[in-house]
Amino acid sequence: MKKKVISMLLAGAMVLSLAACGGSGDSGSAGGAAADSGSSGGAAAAADSGSSGGSGTKLTIWTWDQSFNIAAMNTAIEMYKADHPDFDAEVIETPSEDCETKLTTCANSGDYSTMADIVLMQDNSYQKFLASYPDAFTDLSDIGIDWSQFPELKQSYSMVGDQHFGVPFDNGAVIGCYRTDILEEAGYTIDDLTDITWTRFMEIGQDVYAKTGKYLLSSEASGGDTLLMMIFSCGAGVVDADGNPYIVDNEAVKACVDIYVQMIKNNVVLLVNSWDDYIKSITTGQTAGIVNGNWITGTLMSTEDQAGKWEITTMPRVDGVATATNYANNGGSSWYITSNCKDVALAKDFLLNTFGNNTDFYDAILPTTGAIACYLPAAETEAYNAPSEYFNGQPIFATIVEYSGHIPAYNRTPYHYESRTALNTAVQQIVDGADPATALQEAQDTLAFNMGQ
Repeated sequence: MKKKVISMLLAGAMVLSLAACGGSGDSGSAGGAAADSGSSGGAAAAADSGSSGGSGTKLTIWTWDQSFNIAAMNTAIEMYKADHPDFDAEVIETPSEDCETKLTTCANSGDYSTMADIVLMQDNSYQKFLASYPDAFTDLSDIGIDWSQFPELKQSYSMVGDQHFGVPFDNGAVIGCYRTDILEEAGYTIDDLTDITWTRFMEIGQDVYAKTGKYLLSSEASGGDTLLMMIFSCGAGVVDADGNPYIVDNEAVKACVDIYVQMIKNNVVLLVNSWDDYIKSITTGQTAGIVNGNWITGTLMSTEDQAGKWEITTMPRVDGVATATNYANNGGSSWYITSNCKDVALAKDFLLNTFGNNTDFYDAILPTTGAIACYLPAAETEAYNAPSEYFNGQPIFATIVEYSGHIPAYNRTPYHYESRTALNTAVQQIVDGADPATALQEAQDTLAFNMGQ
């Protein structure tokens, strides 16, 4: 009975999670050159004077989404206060794009004095800011976190060389998610979609479409993340180790583009025009499956009449690529201490003992926010192993954390969104009959141009 109650609480909470990490809108981040790996946060380094709570300093925190990030941060504050009664912090609701705009404005003026002490930033946009404004952030390498307890890829979003600048927060591990009733109609189960290749996925998808009229997947034509997730699951990126565009001679990219185009042409992947159309294709049963960041479960769980009809598993892997895996990441965010922080030691201690190493904290925010940890020990707790009634009794939270530990690292680029647009444009051109080599060359040239702006 206890597990059933926990499951019901978690199911209700997951409905709240979509706005925090989902969607596919571009980040409004600014460009810049490669960061100096020796930067350690400018004024913040001098401010680290050994305080560890009770100093009377009031931390200010910028983040967004009342039901997700803000709720999680408020829980962290209350838990830290229990052991540090003099601790004080103020959470200021600040949309993600406003966080980025304010940071850009401060950097361009050379004055960070209006910045909050702690800010949340999206993983896919942070590298561009660190590259452009390295003096805006504090080096957290000595914060005391056991970094081995966080996935390697998650850490890499907020690193330069061996330096850590961010404390990881929410989990962006990719899941395959399928309507088991539609699969059953076509003669398949979730096991048939587990740890498979994309070629096998396409074979099943064609059969499902022939028998049910349902696509196995949908994706936005211009802003979809499917292709990049396929590439990243190979431990490959769209730039080389030096950060230069690497599309034309990239065998992993070629393999992913080829199979993705085939799936579009063979009624396996439905291309839609917008995010709203993407969500509609899922909730109305036009498609029988999803491959996306696990935050998509929040959208599913708002469709109550489909409860018990969905199950999750791994994403497919790319055929013919030696480094291919069934794991990738899409979305997520991390916490950063700015160079304006007046008590860096306090801010570090606060983040260390909440987001940085506390399974009790992650258990506490799971039923109230639906935020799934990327802190690997969380997968061992009772809350994370509770069965989800919506997902047919699967312990999806522990499973998602476990997936995140297998995601391969790859050469990241601050120009994530620009590369996504360039590649999706190439795919549309190829589907419409363009020569693949020509389309991919144009994508590389477009990315190079955008990186030079």
